[in-house]
Amino acid sequence: MPQKNIKCKLENLYQRYNQPKYIHPDPIEFLYLYRDIKDREIVGLIASSLAYGRVKQILKSVSCVLDMMLPSPYLFLRKTTHSSMCEVFKGFKHRFANGDHLAALLQGAKNVIDQYGSLNDCFVRAVSDDDRTVIPALNFFATALTVGNTNPGHLIALPEKGSACKRMNLFLRWMVRNDRVDPGGWYGVPVSKLIIPLDTHMHKISLKLGFTAKQQANMRTALEITAGFRQIIPDDPVKYDFVLTRFGIRDDMNIDNL
Repeated sequence: MPQKNIKCKLENLYQRYNQPKYIHPDPIEFLYLYRDIKDREIVGLIASSLAYGRVKQILKSVSCVLDMMLPSPYLFLRKTTHSSMCEVFKGFKHRFANGDHLAALLQGAKNVIDQYGSLNDCFVRAVSDDDRTVIPALNFFATALTVGNTNPGHLIALPEKGSACKRMNLFLRWMVRNDRVDPGGWYGVPVSKLIIPLDTHMHKISLKLGFTAKQQANMRTALEITAGFRQIIPDDPVKYDFVLTRFGIRDDMNIDNL
């Protein structure tokens, strides 16, 4: 399909479905509950890290975690020790993640905030004009979250190991972009450097669009797909991620009609 036709189809989808009323069910909805960016970036990290499996269970798990951190996730991290976090989330379970993994993730976020001031400030520290994508900064950020004795297990993926880092790239989309769906709030990270959050659904769509022929959904494939979107919209290659991931969620959207 010619690029002009692809862009026309994607833009039509964007104009129709990239609206707040189509957000639910999606873990991004939790970010709208927090106006303060200090809270929102922590909520985004939690929600994106748990964004795997059935969406109903994702929403239930994220809601459970945030209820334990009321009224402010930021203040919760500031005043709670790692051992206390382990106790608070002792009974937590989300597929392969348990309370210790979650406590380690939160302790990693606490360590980063203590050292850099915010998650945003940590990430920006490694952003360079010379880098085409956020991968170097993503490596720096993921390493900072897992340094020391914190072990969040699979909740934090490392790009250097070849992972597509779908959930971390989803987190970045939420925090960096700002439109009718993505709330934004972070500074210093160019939208043009973002990478498509690649899962099996986006992989299938990208194969259909001709953005890749690779059968494995790893970082190399994510970068190839991102390059395909970048040819259509250079300044915002993940613009259509939200609307395309509505396929499979909404009954009125059929991927065969794309």
